[in-house]
Amino acid sequence: MGAFHAYDIRGVYNKDFDKNTVYKVGFFLPELLNAKKVLVGRDVRVSSPEIREYLVKGISDAGADVVDMGLATTPMVYFATAKYGFAASVQITASHNPKEYNGMKVSCANALPVGYDTGLGTIEKWINERRELSPAAVPGKVEHIDIKEEYIAFMKRYKGDYSNLNVGMDISNGMAALVIKDILEPATDGAAPCSGSGRAADSGSVHYIFDELDGTFPNHEANPLVPENIVSLQELVREKGCDVGVIYDGDADRVMFVDENSRFISPDLMIALMGHYWLEERGFKGKVIQDIRSSKAVGEYLAPMGGEMYTWKVGRAFAAHKLREIEGIYGGELAGHYYFKEFFYSDSGIMASLIILDIVAKLKRRGVKLSEAIARIEKYRNSGEINFRIERKKEAMDAVRDWAISQEEPTSQMDFDGYRVEFKEWWFNIRPSNTEPYLRFIAEASSQELLDTKVAKVREIVASLS
Repeated sequence: MGAFHAYDIRGVYNKDFDKNTVYKVGFFLPELLNAKKVLVGRDVRVSSPEIREYLVKGISDAGADVVDMGLATTPMVYFATAKYGFAASVQITASHNPKEYNGMKVSCANALPVGYDTGLGTIEKWINERRELSPAAVPGKVEHIDIKEEYIAFMKRYKGDYSNLNVGMDISNGMAALVIKDILEPATDGAAPCSGSGRAADSGSVHYIFDELDGTFPNHEANPLVPENIVSLQELVREKGCDVGVIYDGDADRVMFVDENSRFISPDLMIALMGHYWLEERGFKGKVIQDIRSSKAVGEYLAPMGGEMYTWKVGRAFAAHKLREIEGIYGGELAGHYYFKEFFYSDSGIMASLIILDIVAKLKRRGVKLSEAIARIEKYRNSGEINFRIERKKEAMDAVRDWAISQEEPTSQMDFDGYRVEFKEWWFNIRPSNTEPYLRFIAEASSQELLDTKVAKVREIVASLS
């Protein structure tokens, strides 16, 4: 069944999965997670209402009650799951994927993610093996809950004084539109007048684009990692003379940034920048999580602040569990997810953006531009993630690793999500995609010349096995 993946259930609706699959997921979920009530939210995609209908019917027919949040960002579902003690929740969303996609992100108690290895694989097996479903004698009830105002109040705890900032913000026609303007509205005492658009560049403005909820994503796909999808934001930042540009993905669990020059900032570097809030301002010391693709510069930047870098697997299904297990402070991924102990060890694009805007505002008051702050972090030349379409993934991974360690002695090796091998002047990570037929490679080096040489050799090795 093509819709079941490492992190969630997702695919082209009515091709990779359909309403019958959705019904069965709903039917089996209470049993899987021993849940008498299941929280359900949804994004604004065209197919989401039908998926919601059949998911709710499946849960109800299993005898469990449904608490329906209606339209919600994915982090709003995490928030309600953890705060109100739900044993199970589902957000209907395909996150950053194109409009024809949809899916379900499943969480258990404490908003911990349910991945393929922790339950989704079992549901897939039950769907394939348990053909006859017997509805409960008494179906579950359906009730509704509205936590929007409570969620907005929680987010405002992390809102700083942005009155000196000029911000460009691309909502991607996604779920951030549901709450972001309410969060950024001026405080009643006028302390943070950073809202509205079209105001003078020096008065503390947010210039919004694509800020209407629209599940057809008419302006661009809601995936900020694709360069063409941030072009409009980059143009907005230039046109309005913004200090920073912010862009959310479709369900608002991810966020990315461009600097005042409209240059895209690699999301892993923002893990380092957040140290100014969590480690310096708030005074926390301890573990900060990054994924296996993150720049060495992140840990080097955070170490003097008291941050201890912990490298782990890619994806929320792994990161959220690990951050809780190691009692980490916060963390992030190259894909723009940022996790916070104070947000139930879950990720929130909006919370991350509020913290970053606070840091940028404070930097500006000291005469430091965002680009200058990032330049202090970004010490290495980075290839960006390179995708190879190849069937012999394991052979190619082994061949690249074996070549590399035959050339020089590694300073560090990791093998829990593909391979990350570090040397004195460079490192690389090579890993199979969990959701697509690709082998993903990323490298970083002390010079562009060294990086180009290493990347060229890796391309040659992988090509020989294609």
